[in-house]
Amino acid sequence: QDRICAAIEEVDGKGKFDRDAYDRGAKPGGGVARVLTNGNVFEKAGVNLSVVYSEMPQEALKAATERGVDRVGVKLEPGQKVPFFACGFSSVMHPKN
Repeated sequence: QDRICAAIEEVDGKGKFDRDAYDRGAKPGGGVARVLTNGNVFEKAGVNLSVVYSEMPQEALKAATERGVDRVGVKLEPGQKVPFFACGFSSVMHPKN
């Protein structure tokens, strides 16, 4: 994220990204939102990263993957939740008209 933002700032020549880190409160995970406004090239640009940690029922894992619960790498007891994390990255740029 930092390298992408630095490259966009270099291309733009004027705009600088603001950085807003956030967390999910009592839930594990969080992210960093980066926004550039009023640049020479870009009216607005965003480069965002988020990470979520949680648990899902074994049935959800079975439905989501071909291999099912053996992906966990450990033997799960009936009803035991499966830990997971998900990561999202987005980049949206609006050039000046």
